[in-house]
Amino acid sequence: MGFKDEEKKAEEYSEEPKGQGLSRKNSHSSMCPTDDDEEEEDKKLELGPMIALKEQLEKDKDDESLRRWKEQLLGSVDLEEVGETPDPVVKILTLTIRSPDREDMVLKIPENGKPTSKGPWFTLKEGSKYTLIFTFRVTNNIVSGLRYSNTVWKTGIKVYSRKEMLGTYSPQAEPYDHVMFEETAPSGLLVRGSYSVKSKFVDDDNKCYLENNYTFDIRKNWV
Repeated sequence: MGFKDEEKKAEEYSEEPKGQGLSRKNSHSSMCPTDDDEEEEDKKLELGPMIALKEQLEKDKDDESLRRWKEQLLGSVDLEEVGETPDPVVKILTLTIRSPDREDMVLKIPENGKPTSKGPWFTLKEGSKYTLIFTFRVTNNIVSGLRYSNTVWKTGIKVYSRKEMLGTYSPQAEPYDHVMFEETAPSGLLVRGSYSVKSKFVDDDNKCYLENNYTFDIRKNWV
């Protein structure tokens, strides 16, 4: 949800970063450069057919060495969350915005990805540091290569686009938390205003589990 200012001449801006990484230890400005063209869709990998996880776990269950190897490969699997069908189920529950300047904002994500509020879903204070935390639950089967993409527009102009790999997760009753790296909201008169966002959660098969569309504001203060 970081972005750059579309007006490079704004004197209030700090120097643009030279790049962005996935390290959670790095703090950098949200004003990241972006291409003008729409980002290309990932090429779909030709993966083998999906098999129900319950079938995988029960196959060769009398072979002790194979059972241990599967446990090592699959990790901790909650058998109560395993289904008879091959497709994993991923439900994105909440988005938490964490900043040292205020209490955590915990936003419940509706199943259709469209917040009911007519106004902005949330507000960021210009120049503030913040971290995004996604909470989600995985059931039925292992989800492979879950990743997050995010595109931001201001007054119809694309100002930022990014992708991040979340990882591979096995079914379990307890939800997972994925913590993004810390970012810094841009500051200055020209960046204040309303932004529109489209974010997606997809896996290695390019199956989309959620498309989240919303607006947010950047203001001089949090409210």
